[in-house]
Amino acid sequence: MTAYAIGHLVEVDMCADIVAYLEQIDATLAPFGGRFLIHGGPCDVREGAWKGDLIVIAFPDMEHARGWYASDAYRRILPLRTRHARGTVFLMEGVDATHKATDVLR
Repeated sequence: MTAYAIGHLVEVDMCADIVAYLEQIDATLAPFGGRFLIHGGPCDVREGAWKGDLIVIAFPDMEHARGWYASDAYRRILPLRTRHARGTVFLMEGVDATHKATDVLR
């Protein structure tokens, strides 16, 4: 089942450390089959309020997502972001193509 690393960053100080993080993150994703699906950008809000940037990275499964986040390569660059950005980051499994809304009721 595809898994996702999701970040909702509400405050980012675009400084040299953040630039260095952005320049290095792609190389940390490759060994785990990770790829960006959403990386900030304009948000067309239809309900509620939205502040910040949404980042979604897809992985083949939760094992790959956890492996990436715990990897030495990613742990080395993580402080470049965490010192200059606040928000929530989490890993979550997706659903398969046959999923229906009512499946959550089971």
